[in-house]
Amino acid sequence: MKFLLVYAHPRNDSFCHALKEKVTATLAKSGHAVDVLDLYAENFQPAMSAEERGRYHDEKANLDGIERYATQLTSADGLVFVYPTWWYGLPAILKGWFDRVWAPGVVFEINGGVIKPLLNRVRSIHVVSTMGAPWWFAWMMGHPGRMFLRLGVKRMCGPRCRFVWRAHDRMDSSTPESRAAFLAEVEKVFARV
Repeated sequence: MKFLLVYAHPRNDSFCHALKEKVTATLAKSGHAVDVLDLYAENFQPAMSAEERGRYHDEKANLDGIERYATQLTSADGLVFVYPTWWYGLPAILKGWFDRVWAPGVVFEINGGVIKPLLNRVRSIHVVSTMGAPWWFAWMMGHPGRMFLRLGVKRMCGPRCRFVWRAHDRMDSSTPESRAAFLAEVEKVFARV
């Protein structure tokens, strides 16, 4: 399979960076192709401009400046998102990638008010995240980041698309042992893909 791994963390010395490296190496070891998109390293601009919003529904013009990102997305068989959960959701740079790249004609079509998904070749979405809060607090808050990906993003993908979520909670009080155990769990999950 060909995976697009979208990574959103500003620091290369972060645990998220270690997670990205583990996922990439494990998928490659299993023979998968991995296209890594590091949004911070690319200096991706997450804010949609007024001009972009004005041409959003014009499928001939809405990809100006983001063609490469759309090509990466539409050529993927699987998606992997590695990011920290901040304030119960996605980092702004990652949310902006969705706002700008998941456009009509790329991810969906609208016919008479009905949305038709276009990412039919995507068979799996894997999410690897970290959270400062305990798991129960994230659930109490409604887990907005997870729900956005599981209920919204997954709907634009193939009809049998799998959704797999792994998160290391309580990062603010994590230990070398808890991080090592989570890295091992992530490796085990991606070795089975």
